[in-house]
Amino acid sequence: QVQLVESGGGLVQPGGSLRLSCAASGSFFSITAMGWYRQAPGKQRELVATITSGGATNYADSVKGRCTMSRDNAKNTVVLQMNSLKPEDTAVYYCNARIKPKVWLPAYDYWGQGTQVTVSS
Repeated sequence: QVQLVESGGGLVQPGGSLRLSCAASGSFFSITAMGWYRQAPGKQRELVATITSGGATNYADSVKGRCTMSRDNAKNTVVLQMNSLKPEDTAVYYCNARIKPKVWLPAYDYWGQGTQVTVSS
């Protein structure tokens, strides 16, 4: 079974920083890409950032210049460093991984349980 375990959420003041981590564990063939999404109350889940196995990153316009995503392929771990946080960044942040369970199977999307990020004074 594939599991994604997130950590690093919490309460931070505007202008502060947080570091979110996500580790994939279990038995699988490969991870194609990993990403972070967020969902604020009353809103749809939206992309924050993604990173491919080759290290190519993509960021939502709302976080460009404030967030950096990195990946450790050997540890199947990604980190999202968030700086200059704003109240509108408040949401539940979900880790996503596109994983091939077996070499002969297509890649599927797996999700973590979510971690709360609250930006407030």
